[in-house]
Amino acid sequence: MRTGSLLAVCLVHGLLPTKDATGVTAIDKRPVAGAVQVHPLGLTGDLQASRRHHGGESKAVYAYSKADADFWARELGRDIPPGLFGENLRLAGIDATEALIGERWRIGTDVEMEVTCPRTPCRNFQRRMGVPNWTRRFAEEGRVGAYLRVRRRGSISAGDPVEILSRPAHGVRILDVFRGPDQDQAAALQASAKAGEITLSPEIRKVLRTLSARAAAV
Repeated sequence: MRTGSLLAVCLVHGLLPTKDATGVTAIDKRPVAGAVQVHPLGLTGDLQASRRHHGGESKAVYAYSKADADFWARELGRDIPPGLFGENLRLAGIDATEALIGERWRIGTDVEMEVTCPRTPCRNFQRRMGVPNWTRRFAEEGRVGAYLRVRRRGSISAGDPVEILSRPAHGVRILDVFRGPDQDQAAALQASAKAGEITLSPEIRKVLRTLSARAAAV
């Protein structure tokens, strides 16, 4: 299986004020040195201000790829350092957006994670970037990165190898789900889950329910 590397591990640097009901956002992530412990709800020392939209076991960790960050650096004419997009992991050699739902990775020697669902850009992301129509532009480009579920806890550090352990046969990518799966892709995900090959996150199940309801209404 393909391998890459972990360029940076990012934790919340400080809470920023927002105008929503939560009042703060933890999107300001920055790289840290040394080993960071990984547990089922994320990384030790990190947090999510709004658990309605972030966090939980199916969104414990957010990963973004260097190739996509480099793309945005060229597009925006500015540096995109690790953590600027609110990601916990900046990866090289692994395309998070092209990862399959249920794909499993090993990071370092102990930690295993499972790809669960795409990131949806929000107003806090818009304010952080300060780019006109940023969330729409980010969504249209489709380089959204992936949320991960922790399958095996342990510790990780910048420089660790990232190995793809397994890829499900259904072939449905993070990008496919973000843009909206078709009926065949939805059926493939459901069949894979029924066979025990993958565990669908609540976010993916919601997408599939919505798709099913639309099909039934036609």
